Amino acid sequence: MLMGKVIGEIVASEKHPSHEGLKLLTVAVLELDGSLRVDAPFVAADSVGAGVGERVLITLDGFGAMSAVDRNLAPIDCAIVGIVDEIQLADTP
Repeated sequence: MLMGKVIGEIVASEKHPSHEGLKLLTVAVLELDGSLRVDAPFVAADSVGAGVGERVLITLDGFGAMSAVDRNLAPIDCAIVGIVDEIQLADTP
């Protein structure tokens, strides 16, 4: 599971039938300090009603992703599974 920030919405006029009705969002991966990682962003199916600018938890596990959006056997490999309200890091030596 990774933490990310929703940076955009995806609009597709044609998509796989199993994706009909799914909200697709572009998510950039975040480091724990809140900085954006330089990796390419992911396209994620939204299971929690996230919006642009929100910090989210994403799964890259195909089974977990398709289960999160209740689309069994759908070709989905990334899904938003939570919205992050707060981060607290413990002091480390």
